[in-house]
Amino acid sequence: MTVTNLVKVASISAGTVLLAVAIPLLSKLPSTSLTSFIDEFPTQDYSFTAPLKLFRAKPPEDTPFICDVLHTYKTELVSVDPLIIYIHNLISPSEITSLLRTAEPLFAPSAVTKNGRQQKTSDRTSSSAGLPRNDPAVMCVLNRGRNFLGTMVRDGWDEMGPPQLVRYSTGQRFNVHHDWFDTSRWATDGTSRTWNRLASFFAILQDNCTGGETHFPYAKGIFPQSPWGETPWRGGLEEQIQRGKEEPKPLWREHENGGLAFRPVAGNAIFWINLHPNGTGDERTNHAGLPLLDGLKTAMNIWPRQYYRDS
Repeated sequence: MTVTNLVKVASISAGTVLLAVAIPLLSKLPSTSLTSFIDEFPTQDYSFTAPLKLFRAKPPEDTPFICDVLHTYKTELVSVDPLIIYIHNLISPSEITSLLRTAEPLFAPSAVTKNGRQQKTSDRTSSSAGLPRNDPAVMCVLNRGRNFLGTMVRDGWDEMGPPQLVRYSTGQRFNVHHDWFDTSRWATDGTSRTWNRLASFFAILQDNCTGGETHFPYAKGIFPQSPWGETPWRGGLEEQIQRGKEEPKPLWREHENGGLAFRPVAGNAIFWINLHPNGTGDERTNHAGLPLLDGLKTAMNIWPRQYYRDS
């Protein structure tokens, strides 16, 4: 037998002996899996680069929505009387995605309520979609709005009300109107209680557009813009810079015809009080959705309901 053959035989024999010794030892180890061993090793905290990314599994489109109960937002006081508050980052990107997915097949031409009846009108040319209150993303956002309201809403008596999405495309608008009802509506729970829209949240979900500001013709800022030409207040300027905007614009401005105009910014919202303390509507909260010059604007309406005792 040649030297080469002797080396091959010795190598095979040594491998056989090692395997025979290793198998009994492995059987005495604690029961586990190969995967658990792999998990012990450090892994990358970034995505693999091509070509490995071609084999990465895509998340399913029906991934359950998870509410971020620790989501934070920032507020700016715009007007004291009537009370108007600007809310930065009220709705997160994941919530926006889920809300739009739910509402997409539900959009229909918008209507208004006149003399207690829903009817179409040329004053409002948008599309609307009612949202189910038991939808996880809807419940998440409504709970956040409820916490924002604090003692304004009485638990077990008042409620947040059904939310609505509204969508504007090029040329569409909603002329000056108010959210409260001239006459309180009857409750639908079998009691003789009545209710009205205590306040409004108007949150932007899609802002790929120009124009389409929300105009409050009778509202005035806490401090008017200076007549001497100083730079006006630019609410949320840092936020816009972080988003990479080359030319940050004011989130709201004094409109040339009076009042305040708020431009649509996704995730942000306007909040205002609709009713006087005696329950009558506050005309100063009249507002309009100015015509959309181009693009698409989608927003979410939330109208907390204040109930009144049996008459």
